[in-house]
Amino acid sequence: MMRLGFRKTLKLKEISLTSSKSKEFCTRIYEGVPKERVDCVVIGAGAVGIAVARELALKGRDVLVIESGSTFGTGTSSRNSEVIHAGIYYPRNSLKADFCVRGRKLLYNYCADHEVPYKQIGKLIVATRTSEIPKLVDLQNHGTENGVEGLRMIDGTEAMRIEPELQCVKALLSPVSGIVDSHSLMLSLVGEAENFGATFSYNTAVIGGHLREKQIHIHISESKNLEGCSPPLRPELIVIPKLIVNSAGLSAPLAAKRFDGMKSSCIPASYYARGCYFSLTNISTSPFKHLIYPIPEDGGLGVHVTLDLDGRVKFGPDVEWIDGIDDTSSFLNKFDYSVSAKRAESFYPEIRKYYPSLVDGSLEAGYAGLRAKLSGPGQAPVDFVIQGEDIHEVPGLVNLFGIESPGLTSCMAIAEHIASKYS
Repeated sequence: MMRLGFRKTLKLKEISLTSSKSKEFCTRIYEGVPKERVDCVVIGAGAVGIAVARELALKGRDVLVIESGSTFGTGTSSRNSEVIHAGIYYPRNSLKADFCVRGRKLLYNYCADHEVPYKQIGKLIVATRTSEIPKLVDLQNHGTENGVEGLRMIDGTEAMRIEPELQCVKALLSPVSGIVDSHSLMLSLVGEAENFGATFSYNTAVIGGHLREKQIHIHISESKNLEGCSPPLRPELIVIPKLIVNSAGLSAPLAAKRFDGMKSSCIPASYYARGCYFSLTNISTSPFKHLIYPIPEDGGLGVHVTLDLDGRVKFGPDVEWIDGIDDTSSFLNKFDYSVSAKRAESFYPEIRKYYPSLVDGSLEAGYAGLRAKLSGPGQAPVDFVIQGEDIHEVPGLVNLFGIESPGLTSCMAIAEHIASKYS
């Protein structure tokens, strides 16, 4: 339920924006909708949105976080590998590289200071055949250029001495990589944001917006009232913020498209890659002590080994390109997160390239997530996009597009950047 001063719930009503007359009609309709002026609005209570809200609140801003789900972190932030990345994979001077390296340091310090569970267990990126070694060298060069500390190339013999169940010809050791309890992290960030005055409104969706007198007006509805409705939708409340950060993750491009006055040319094409995870069963102790990653593949970092903080092993994610997301699913975070047991058939051969002792029948379906990508199959990876008024000319709006991996690692650095540049 929205906590924004509602006196009643207005029935959603479809409206048309196809002509100037209808736009004038819409303006008159908006006049009858309750309005509230606020300082800052953050759309989306994932790891990045929460971190942004906290950082703005720490700087004395009055922050309202609008989240369509029933609580924080129900989307991509809770459906990933929970890895603290070092910053190896990304081109020099890219936002992904800079924010990952900076964010990793901020994250480790924050977790240590706030008793958020984490472990700096290190990572081995492995070449399982000699033809992959040049790619491993490129990764080392990328990481070194990005300022990743302690990277070391080791031969297969040493790697397999460190990890006896591993099979490889060469490996890149990253000692600063780690894992984190993402839920505990987000819970801590939410608590701190609230302590500094931020308000979180759950079960609340941003369904659009319009410009008036050089200020953006945000259209809001209770999530439950979107079921069965098709946009455009009549808002139940209009919020008028000085600053709005669109951190809606998978839904960020859709949210931007719903802002009347936003240039369509400034909204990048979106692609969606689904990834499944499988847990390793029927073992008493973990076969690995480090994160184990193969050479990256198209759309992701390959089916890798991730350990949770209790030592349990999971493998994933794979890459399954899917069609676009319909509006209602996007608004309400109603995506297909089911995992078919049949997908394990493709996992076994990939995992056995570096873990040949994997036993048939030992993989159990775990969970799935979606990547909000700005590049499609066969296309070169695209950097994070952080887009302000200087680009799209909508006053007070900051769009965050394509915040996939390493978004969790980068969350505090992204927040630091936004609070510094736009606050």
